[in-house]
Amino acid sequence: MDNELVLCAASAYEQKFYFNPEFDSLPEEIKEELRVMCVLYTADVGGILMLTFSEDGNLELKVDHAEDDFSFDEIGSVLKIKELQQTKRELFESLELFFKVFYLGESAE
Repeated sequence: MDNELVLCAASAYEQKFYFNPEFDSLPEEIKEELRVMCVLYTADVGGILMLTFSEDGNLELKVDHAEDDFSFDEIGSVLKIKELQQTKRELFESLELFFKVFYLGESAE
């Protein structure tokens, strides 16, 4: 995790959503879409969902849960992540491009 930057996260345990203030320049609609997506995910399957950028600019959806959380739906989690990767593909690709251009200094082309 040393070379990752968290974009946002939601926790079913604390019933909280975190948005990294470094990304405040993102449009409000994007921030709201991320908030709704993360909160609905944790309400549905439990655990913790984090969206992070790897050091090369790839957006990753990471899931964690407490070891003693027997209500966490592991199968539902995998299915939900695959669904999000399909339905939010355009959003995720746009976020990766944003990160690569504004944080890694790469060309938008």
